[in-house]
Amino acid sequence: MGKKTAQNTWKKLQRIIEKDSRYSVQSYQFIFEALDFTASKLGKKYNSSKEEERHVSGQELSGGVKQYAMMKFGFMTRTVFELWGITNSGDFGEIVFNLVESGLMGKTESDSVDDFKDLYDFQTEFEDKFKFEGDFDFSYSWNLYGRKE
Repeated sequence: MGKKTAQNTWKKLQRIIEKDSRYSVQSYQFIFEALDFTASKLGKKYNSSKEEERHVSGQELSGGVKQYAMMKFGFMTRTVFELWGITNSGDFGEIVFNLVESGLMGKTESDSVDDFKDLYDFQTEFEDKFKFEGDFDFSYSWNLYGRKE
């Protein structure tokens, strides 16, 4: 991305946040990253002239968001999302369509903000399913120099 393009993108993001302050700038950056992750996992081709070869649906993106977030943030995913103003899967649709309206993302005729609503429960996906398994020793020795006490 060139300097001019980056500046234009930043200005558009600033306008989005001025218009809709529910979500932090980090949430928008994350959606771009999650889209790249999802498109890559699905084998999508950005430069294809065929829409079906490059398009990622709302449901696909939402699933990719979930996977990418767990890779990136692990058991802290829900906390990070809440800090960014995201409390349910529908928020991803709101973010995406803010980006669409600003010209930073595209959509097809069949895409809708509703494609993201009620796809999964944050409590279930980001807390209940996350388990620490195994034997863990969380004790910490302050004996830094190996001296016998």
